[in-house]
Amino acid sequence: MGSKPMRVCTKHLHWLFPLNKIKMLKTKRIYEPFEMADGHRVLVDRLWPRGITKVDARLDEWSKEIAPSADLRRWFDHRPDRWEKFRELYILELEVPSNAVHLDRLRSLSKKKTLTLLYAARDEHHNNATVILDLLNQD
Repeated sequence: MGSKPMRVCTKHLHWLFPLNKIKMLKTKRIYEPFEMADGHRVLVDRLWPRGITKVDARLDEWSKEIAPSADLRRWFDHRPDRWEKFRELYILELEVPSNAVHLDRLRSLSKKKTLTLLYAARDEHHNNATVILDLLNQD
């Protein structure tokens, strides 16, 4: 006879793995509801998202400085065919010392607590938050 798989009640996993002890790094669309598991919420867009109040956003910080330059953002225009070039140019922008400081600060935060990078774009795969996430995950 085969053994039955063990069932775990996820409702009580926080006792074994408290959320404040599990460090995660993730992206999330700012229009999605706030969750306690989001941890430290950072908006990484230069422009404030339409239709969201500052109270509803429940941000811990707004890091405009790490967002793509206005020229790069306008050129990209969220066109998937421009994604690879956008990514390459955005990484170059992030390597500039004045921007690298902000990236380093997020990297430091991500080692201490759960960090959620918030963005407004509709495309969950082609946005600046995913580039930042990839760079932070390289460590």
